[in-house]
Amino acid sequence: MSIVGGISGSGHSSTSLSFARWKVLEFDHQVFLLCLAFYCVLGSTFFWILIQYLRLRRRSTAEEARILALPLPADSGLPNILVQLPTFNEGTLIRRAAKAAANLDWPRQLLHVQVLDDSTDGSVVHSERAVADLRDQGIDALLLHRPNRDGFKAGALAGGLLHSDAPYVAILDVDYLPKPDFLRDCMRALLDDPRLALAQARCDYLNGDENLVTGVQQRILDAHFAVEQAARSWSGQIVPFNGTCGIWRRAAIDEAGGWQGDTLAEDMDLSYRVQLRGWRTLFLASVTVPGELPNTFQNWRRQQFRWTKGSAEVTRKILAAVWRSPLTLNQKVVSTLHLGGGLFGFVFGLTFVTGAIDIAWGTGLTGFALALILILAAEVIVGPGLLQLVGQKCARGAAILPELRRLPLVTVLRLAVGLANLGGAIEALFGRGTPFVGTPKEGGTSDPVTAASLSSHVARPES
Repeated sequence: MSIVGGISGSGHSSTSLSFARWKVLEFDHQVFLLCLAFYCVLGSTFFWILIQYLRLRRRSTAEEARILALPLPADSGLPNILVQLPTFNEGTLIRRAAKAAANLDWPRQLLHVQVLDDSTDGSVVHSERAVADLRDQGIDALLLHRPNRDGFKAGALAGGLLHSDAPYVAILDVDYLPKPDFLRDCMRALLDDPRLALAQARCDYLNGDENLVTGVQQRILDAHFAVEQAARSWSGQIVPFNGTCGIWRRAAIDEAGGWQGDTLAEDMDLSYRVQLRGWRTLFLASVTVPGELPNTFQNWRRQQFRWTKGSAEVTRKILAAVWRSPLTLNQKVVSTLHLGGGLFGFVFGLTFVTGAIDIAWGTGLTGFALALILILAAEVIVGPGLLQLVGQKCARGAAILPELRRLPLVTVLRLAVGLANLGGAIEALFGRGTPFVGTPKEGGTSDPVTAASLSSHVARPES
């Protein structure tokens, strides 16, 4: 009896272990499928953006033209504007940015400029000279050099606001050179709509044709700024601030709690908090401000790491608030998909692990899993590719055939940079902080007048 009982007990234990193993592997398979489905849903947003852009482009460009033709009050009736120029270890670039600020078409007595310099490499001497030059031209200019970098760029911007009561605040990174009519173009919209929190121009590029790296970035970013941002704005969705080339209504910043330095994407963070409180924003696709692109792969990857991690940090901070907000269901869903991009790194890691276990010990690639993978591959390649082609055609008037030839290389480098920065998203979701690391710029186009002329000739969207 003891022998029989032992054998029976051993068989029961083996069966239990097999059942437990099967349940674990089945759970792993379901998680693997859920991850693939998550990616497929995210990938579908490329096509949603394209449809919205093509559907709304004619009507929205006409409306934008109407806004830009609105009359402004006489100079005596215009408001004070604060122009903030944040900088960190960017050398002589601040001199060029200050010249561009001095060329802005706004009454001198109503124009106030702050150079917010957190530099640690001696660049502050150039900021001192830039502020002196502005004052020599009759412009109220102030240099704020902090002894620490608390809150990084957000901390610098917030610190500057303590020294001004101007009702409107323009933010320009020092590698961006606005045309003289930048303020007037954006202010037409803000003065026309009292619930408009932000009017922002489209980022353009001074050095898109410098080399292979800048050319690839230009095409990727044109898809984002010229197509995606425009489509979000035109369709009434939440539109993130680009971090530069925009004018904020000070009341909206204050109501939303001001600039906060707990993420590396302070621009995206503030724009979400403001719009969750009922304020609106406007993206002006035909108003362009040229800036510089990183001209090496290493610097580009570093910039993208910061953007990837910052976006994931904002997702972690804001996503629950989106669903508690009075946004419409449509806006909540679209915003969730937008913020869902911040989960990319974490879900990629989970997909890799669960997929490897499934293939090695589980059911392997089932027909359903393979179908999801094929759908995802098509979305990742075709979706961004279409946005890039439309961006080049509509923003720059480029011929489609040459752009098609460039598309494979752009796709490969885009995916390479994205995969290289997955760690940033994973770090953010687990709450691991890192310092704000600026992207080195060289100031290749030193004359702001020339730069403004370039932006007015190369980046007007097709009507």
